[in-house]
Amino acid sequence: MPAFSPPRPARRRLLRRLAAASLLPWLGGCQNQAPLAVASHAWPGYEMMFLAKSEGWLPSEAIRLFETSSASQSIAALAQGQVQAAALTLDEVLRARAEGQALTVVLVFDISAGADVVLARPAIRRLADLRGKVIGAETSALGALVLTKVLNLAGLQASDVEIRQISMEGHLDAWRSGQLDALVCYEPTASRVLAAGAHRLIDSRQFPETIFDVLAIRQDAAERHAEAVKTLIGAHFRGLRQLRQNPQDTAYRIGSHLGLPGDDALQAFHGLHLPGLAQNKSLLAASGRLAAAGRELSSLMLAGGLLSKADDLHGLISDAYLPDSESP
Repeated sequence: MPAFSPPRPARRRLLRRLAAASLLPWLGGCQNQAPLAVASHAWPGYEMMFLAKSEGWLPSEAIRLFETSSASQSIAALAQGQVQAAALTLDEVLRARAEGQALTVVLVFDISAGADVVLARPAIRRLADLRGKVIGAETSALGALVLTKVLNLAGLQASDVEIRQISMEGHLDAWRSGQLDALVCYEPTASRVLAAGAHRLIDSRQFPETIFDVLAIRQDAAERHAEAVKTLIGAHFRGLRQLRQNPQDTAYRIGSHLGLPGDDALQAFHGLHLPGLAQNKSLLAASGRLAAAGRELSSLMLAGGLLSKADDLHGLISDAYLPDSESP
């Protein structure tokens, strides 16, 4: 199946909320449960899993999806053994592996193609103009990776700018207060900052195939839950087919989970490339793009102080759980 290409008009907004569901109701007993437990926060690229759940495509005795409020919470749940798999970005997988979690990527949900952005004041027109400027970013999260990549492209060192750590919730207020010259962010904040006078300096289209959203599973659980993993991945591709064949109806179904009207839910995929089965096979091949991206990201993150130690990348990716072909 060819990759789904969402409509190009700019999004009016991406999400009105992050998943608010708490892990507390199930933390106490999930370690000994037979089903594969998968953690995910709200993000369009992950929505095919939740669509599959709502459509009854996932057998409850084999797979349980749990919403978290952030990737950090998903990683914590993995570390504590409360789930066996999680939806994360590739750089987050590398960070978790550096902290001792043996994770393997088994599916690529999406690739950022403009969804992650650096916004700037009107006077800043080129990357080189960032020298000496104040840049806001979530330096403990994905923003740190984007910032490192942008500084490399600009030929700047971290010491050439003033980096101000600001959580996503504080980005708009920090921008409006005039304390920032540039900002690393993503939707829905990006649209609000643009409306407040910023312009798009650079986005992830200028560093393609760097930011991957993936499904990662603990290596000690992968074989034990092999059939469940295959079922979950198959359901994801089924959702992509439905989105491609009947985008409006599928968008309304997705919107009910995201809390968005159908049109907004469809536009929420703008800036994301959603690889189908054929591209996933290529990405997850031993010599494929994801292996190369893992090596590049590991080196970049290590040099930028984003990893505590080098990753040997052993067992980082596997295509063993992808279906042989698309179901009709």
